[in-house]
Parts: sequence; C-alpha cells; structure tokens
Amino acid sequence: MSSSFSSSSVSHSQYDDSSITQGLVLPHAGHCFHCGDPVPKPPFHAQILGEAREMCCMGCQLAAESIVEAGLEQYYLDRSEINRTASLPTQLTQLEAYDHDEIKSQFVYAQEGLSVAELSVNNLRCAACTWLIESRLYEIDGVDKCQVNLTNQRMRIIWDENKLPISRILAVINEIGYDAKPYRQDTHEAMLARHNNKMLLRLGIAALGAMQAMMYAVALYFGEYSDMLVFQRDFLRWVSLFVSTPVFFYAGVPFFTSAWSAIRARQVNMDVPVSVALIVTFFASMYATVTGQGETYYDSVSMFIFFLLAGRYIEHNARLKAATMANDLVVIEPILVQKIAEDKASAALILERLKQQAETDVAPLAVGEVTNAVNTNDDIIASPLPNFMQNMDANVQVLTQKVALAWQHSDASATAPPDADKSMVTAQSLQVGDIIMIEAGAEIISDGILLSPTATVSQSLLTGEGDLIIKRQGDYIVGGAQNDSQPFEMLVTALPEDSQMGLIDRLMNRAMSEKPKLAQQADKLARWFVARILVLSVLVFIGWYIVDPSQAIWATVAVLVATCPCALSLATPIALTVATNRLASYGFLTTRGHTLQTLAEITHVAFDKTGTLTYGKPNLLNIELLNDQASAHADSQDSLLAIAAALEVGSRHPIAHALLTAAYQLHLPTTQNLQHYPAGGVEAIVDGVLYRIGHADFAMDAAHDDASSSAQSLNIDLIAHRASSAVVLSCQSLIKSSEDTAPSWQALACFYFNDKVRDSAKATLDTLKQLGIESVMLTGDPSPQALVIADTLGMSAAYNGLSPTDKVNHIQQLQSNGAVVLMVGDGINDAPVLAAADVSTSIAGAADLAQVSSDSIILNGQVEGINAAKRIADKTERIIKQNFRWALGYNGIVLLPAIFGYVPPWLAAIGMSLSSLLVVLNALRLKRA
Repeated sequence: MSSSFSSSSVSHSQYDDSSITQGLVLPHAGHCFHCGDPVPKPPFHAQILGEAREMCCMGCQLAAESIVEAGLEQYYLDRSEINRTASLPTQLTQLEAYDHDEIKSQFVYAQEGLSVAELSVNNLRCAACTWLIESRLYEIDGVDKCQVNLTNQRMRIIWDENKLPISRILAVINEIGYDAKPYRQDTHEAMLARHNNKMLLRLGIAALGAMQAMMYAVALYFGEYSDMLVFQRDFLRWVSLFVSTPVFFYAGVPFFTSAWSAIRARQVNMDVPVSVALIVTFFASMYATVTGQGETYYDSVSMFIFFLLAGRYIEHNARLKAATMANDLVVIEPILVQKIAEDKASAALILERLKQQAETDVAPLAVGEVTNAVNTNDDIIASPLPNFMQNMDANVQVLTQKVALAWQHSDASATAPPDADKSMVTAQSLQVGDIIMIEAGAEIISDGILLSPTATVSQSLLTGEGDLIIKRQGDYIVGGAQNDSQPFEMLVTALPEDSQMGLIDRLMNRAMSEKPKLAQQADKLARWFVARILVLSVLVFIGWYIVDPSQAIWATVAVLVATCPCALSLATPIALTVATNRLASYGFLTTRGHTLQTLAEITHVAFDKTGTLTYGKPNLLNIELLNDQASAHADSQDSLLAIAAALEVGSRHPIAHALLTAAYQLHLPTTQNLQHYPAGGVEAIVDGVLYRIGHADFAMDAAHDDASSSAQSLNIDLIAHRASSAVVLSCQSLIKSSEDTAPSWQALACFYFNDKVRDSAKATLDTLKQLGIESVMLTGDPSPQALVIADTLGMSAAYNGLSPTDKVNHIQQLQSNGAVVLMVGDGINDAPVLAAADVSTSIAGAADLAQVSSDSIILNGQVEGINAAKRIADKTERIIKQNFRWALGYNGIVLLPAIFGYVPPWLAAIGMSLSSLLVVLNALRLKRA
C-alpha cells in the first residue's frame, strides 16, 4: 500500500489542467468542500486539486489534508455527491480506523498534555532510514518528538492530537515507503517473522541465480581463451540474463525501493549508491547482450545481490536477537483471563488515596474507621509494605485490607456475572475494578490488590532476583510478576498497558529511541559519507573513461559498493541496544539515551544516604525516658510508644512506619485534631492532653522557649546509642508559669532509630575507588551518625544537614572543577540534584516509576548495580570506538584499490557485507559483559 502513495507536490501539479477537473462535484457557495456543511466565518482552508478549498471545521481540514498527503486526490474527482457519510479512499479509510477512540486507547497514552504512541515500523534497513522518517515527521505541524529505533524496528512519537490525528502520521510514514502499525509485542514479532521469511526467500532466489550465473560466467571466461563461437557466447549471455532477471527484479527490490524512497524525499541513504551500482551493471550487461558488443557481468550482479542480502540477513537476525532481549522484559498478555466479579467503588477509593499519597501526605482515615480496622485484625498495621515500586503508607494499607476482608467475607456470587466460573474475558477488555482469578504458574497481567489470604509471587522478570515473595491480603501485586503458588483473586487497579510492567517497557523504549551525541554524530557522518561517495564515483567514472573506457563502469561500481558506510551506521546503535538490554538483566534500567555514554565518563559518584546507602527503613533501637515527668503520664515505655504510634497513623515518613511496626501489638489510643508540621513533626490531642513528636526543637517548641536550653538539655547522644536518628515525644504542661506566657512543653521520651547500611555498600564503594572514581555523601540528615557512616564506608567526602539547594550547589561546584558526576538518590525527594548531575540513577522501591526523575533506575534495590553499569558502559565505549576505527579504516583501505580498478564488483560486495557483519558481531560481545 505504501508504495502506491505519491507526494502532495506531484498531486498538485497533476491537476493544474482545468480540463481534468471539469467533472468535479462542487458544494454550494459557503459550504464545506469536504462534507457539504455550512462553513464558519472565517472558514478553514485546505489545498485540494491545486486550489484553496473552504472547510467547515478542523476535522474536515485534517481529513482533506490527509487525503492530499496520501496522494489520493482522485477521490474528489470520482465522488458523485458531497455528504459527511460518503466513503473515503480505501487506503485512507484503513488508516483512519486508528482514529477511533476504542482502537486508539489500545496504543496511545497521554503524557504532559500530549499524545504518545509506540509503533512498529517495517522495512528499516540502516540509520539513514531512521533519519528519513524522523526528518519527514518533524516537518509536520503538531509533531513534538519522533524517535526511531533501528535495532528493534520500533518508533516512539509524541504529538499534539488537537493538530493532527494518528492516521495522518501513519499515512506520511507509508508515503515515504515504510509500513507503520501500532506496536504490540505479539504482532510486532509476527511482523518481524514475516519480514525475515521474505528476506530468506529473496536470499534463496539470489543464491540460485548467482550459482547459475556463475556457472555460465565460467564457461564465458574460458571461452575467451578457446575461440568460442559467437552464437555460443551470445547463447550463454542470454541464458545468464534469463537466470539473473528474477535476482535483479525480485531479490534486489528492497535496495531499489529504499533508494527511491530516499530520493523522493530528496535525501540519500546507504541503498542509493548500491542501487546505482546494480542498475548500471545490469543494464550495461543487457546492452552488451542485445548489441553483441562489450562485456557482461550478470554473475557480478547476482553475486553482488546475494552477498548483500546474506550480510543483511545475518545482520537482521543479530539485531533481532538483541531486540528480543528487551522484549523479554514485557509479558505478552494472555488472550483470556478469568473475571469473577467487580468492585469499581473500592478500586476508585484506593486509587484516590494513592493519588493523594503521591501528592501530599495522605489525609488520615476517620478515627472510627482506623479503630474498627485495628480491632478486626490486629496485624493490619504490621503487614509488610509492598516489595516493589508501590509504597503504601499504613493508612492506605488499612483501606486495602478492609476491602480484601470485605470481599473474603461477602457472598461473591451476588456480584459475580452469570457462570462466573466460566466467565473468560480478553486481557484488553479488563477494567479498573474488575476482580480476576490468577491461576497457578500464570503471569500477572496487571497491577492490583491481593484479595486472597496469601500468595507467593516471583518478580524476577522485573528485578532480576529469583527469590519468592510472600504477599498478604491487601498487599499490592505488580503486573509482570508470576504466581508461583495456588490460584488467588485480585482487584485490578490498573489496565495492563498502565501497569508497572507497561511503564518499564515505555521507559526502556524511550531510552533506546533517544540517540546520544555519539550516535547522532555517527548518523551525520554516514550521510555525509554517502553524498561524497556519489560525487567521488562520478569523478572516478570520468577519470577511467579518459584512461580506459572499458573499465569506467566497473571501477565506478566497485567504488560505490566497497565504500558504502553501512558498517559506520551500525557501529553505535547495535552496541547501545545490546548494552542497554544487558544492563536490564542486572536490574539496571536506563531511561535516557545518553546514560551509557555519560556513565563511561564519570569521575565522581554522589550518594544520598537514606534509602540509598542505607535501606531507608529505620528500626526502633531504644526508648529513653527523659525525666521524672514521664512517669506521671505513662506506666511504662509501652504506653509512650502507643501514644507516639497513634500520632504517626497516616504518615508516610519512615520513622512513622518504624513506630507503627514496633507498636503493632499495642492498643493505640484515639487521637483528635491531628496536625502535620512540615520539617517538624506531628501534633495531636490524646485523652485531653496535647502531644508532639518530632525533632527536639519542634517537640520543645523552640519558637517560644530557649532553643539552646530546650534542645541541648535533653542530652540526645546518637553515637552512644549507635543510632542514625532520634525523635522526641513531649506534652504540653498543664501548669503555666504566668498568665502572659504560653504553656511550656515537657519532654517525655526520646526514641532512637537505626537505618541499617546496605550490605553491598562497602564493596560497591571499594570497587569505585579502585576505578579511580571518588565517592561523596550528600545527605539531608543533620545527625553526626551520617558522617560516621561515610567514614566507615571510606568515602572521599561527606556533607550532612543539606537542603536540596545545598546539594545542587555541591554538584555544581564539582562540575565547575571539571568533574563528571553521577548522582544516586531516591528519585523523588532528590529530584533537583538528580536533574543537576551529569547522569543520575535512583533506587526503586519507594517511588513509582512514573515519578522518577533520574536517567536510570536500579530495579532490584542492589546498589552494586552501579558497578555493573560502569563496567558495561566502559566496555560499550571501547566497542563503539573499535567499530568506528574498523568502519573508517576499512573504507579508507578499500577506497584506493577500488578507484584504480583492483576490486571487482563481486569482491566489493563481499567486503562491504563482511565489514557490517564484523561490526554487529563485535557489538554482540556485550552480551557477556
């Protein structure tokens, strides 16, 4: 279909003759040329059949422009009436089907007010193909970004849907000779398989033709020295033409169509010099056959096409194998899944609470709600948080477990559809709020809440870790995991394409679509090289025509073929793709195209402390009663702990989670007027007494009291307790010193916490030190324990008590001294410093992927992934440089022999194919990095 499209410029000139448009059906004055409805003032306009035609709306304008862009203006000449229901051209109607909301929702998603789509693109052959598509689409108003991935034959496009529909984008891609369809892994693999089969068929025909043509060529060569009769020579030439014709006109078609698409777009790609060489050689040989004068090179044509196809077939399969490693991360959605009921109200409530949690601290549930939930199940607050990418605070955890318990104790058949045990639906038809059954051993197709009592899942596909994870009722289940136990029921909270697995695929595709500077330079150099080759070939032809006209054509063909920079265009993208997928196998996900290149250049690594060098999950070490006043308000440490935990219900802070975990067996008192103070703590009334918990200055109300006497007098000693942090619980004194002074605050207890250092942190920093990379700690923790941790880990420098602005200033100071800095943080709180660093990574686990601001993500929470990333980045840089040296060296070495006629066309084809193959095989060594 795409080959039949012609450019709009040709279409316009075609209808300049008024005689051709005499039968054109025109609308009444003031009515739309496309649909016949009245037009507004001022009207919209579209250029059709050489004239500006009035349109009633932007929809008709875009539809008309799509018809013109697709070269289908004949539609307006052929129609017999004008109405909004008139049938459109078949080609355009097929593409416009993708504009329907039901179809579009399956592959288009929103991002920052724009639309994003992942497309499969067939017939991509070299870097020039990707550049041609990108350049053409950027010419269209409304396209914000277009990124084409040569290796996995995919593209990612971001555009304004208010300015143009997706059908027009697909039509433009088809117009320049490429077949684009919405991406789905199964259909994408089927497309690649069909393309592979076509390549194999063409290769087989080329092999048969080349063998036959070579047999006749041997007879012709020997005939030159054995006085072969002219009619025998002519007979062999005609037979050679016969066996070479299907090779040229069928097996060689991919080169010609690719070259013609580039020329129509007024560009050049790798297939232009190849096609010129093939056409010149074949038709020169045909001329010699018909006239009986000159030499024939049918064997060279057939062998040339065979070797080119063989090289591209091997290269294509190598690239396909590299791309398959990335596709293995994405689960092919099952065709059917068992739906047993639905609970859309509960799903909506959970999602609303999660949304609130993502924006601010989640508002606490009503007091009665919390109390009832705790009374129902004493283990609710103690339930472990999800292990991957979705952190629910205790408040939301209570809600999810209430939903799960309600489902377990309800009569499921009351809300289930008829024949629930046999109700199978497609994965694409699932909706948020559906309750589905996941069979044992099956892949979990979407995110959701576990409704069954327990489940055992494997998240190895996501994190690279094979350990089984036990999920309890109400826990978050991540799409992409596998059910390794008995069947369980879950409440769907995200569509399959919006699940965490879908987000990972989008991030990986974005990373592989974005081109680092090195790849952009390689593409630019390759295009420059092709243009110069064409100029050089003309000069070679002229030179040889003066010296020896009989050798002019063949020397020119050899130059065109031997120096084609195919290897140069493959040097970077294939290496980056293999490296990106190898990193993914270590649980290190790159989300930006420049990540690998910059990682190879880093001189410093800056670490946040909490959640990065440490696990970010503090444990309660000790409770210290601060004075005798404590005994007046509590009979024991447990009572103080219960009050402290009650104040922290609903908070997302790690300290809150530690207190709630420590108090899970205690009865929590009811709180009133609970208030959160940013950078301070929490205040609430318990049994008529106003309590505070937070840092010492906040707890002692340093704004009213003397901070030096209130905070320092508490004698909080983190080092002596081997603690990383501490909070103080205080209450407002009931006795005022005078009528004019505010009530004083009395410290009741100090809670000491320790955040354990990651087991692999020391080894990671030691390895970085061996590589000559300095490590720096930039933490907001003001405690001296942070400096103790830095010293224990052997870091080059450490700075504590930093604000986000202070961290950015430290990064910029390092950069001003020539350092290339990698920042490792939590992805959300450190967003400013992550953006300021040259390259950044975050430890997944506490942050949703959609909120991550970093250039890469460590999915499995293992900080040693940084070492693996650095090692692979260094090896990738070496391999890319090796590929560049080989590609440029080969072209430089073969150029002079080709110019002087020492390289026959068939040998040039072998050399070019082997050069490209060597580059691909060298890049595949990264699979073992």
